[in-house]
Amino acid sequence: MMRTEWGAALVSSVLANVNRTKNTPAFSIADFAPHIADVEREAANEPIKLEDAMRTWG
Repeated sequence: MMRTEWGAALVSSVLANVNRTKNTPAFSIADFAPHIADVEREAANEPIKLEDAMRTWG
């Protein structure tokens, strides 16, 4: 993921969390950057292949 995309997703999640109601679950960065679905891979810091990343871009 590119840094600018991560930054935009971070700002979006913060704004959404500030304006959510008490009963609404918290938003995460992955909610605003849909191709960050594989949280385990990112948490383990394992690199992905360029071809795999390009497939998620649509």
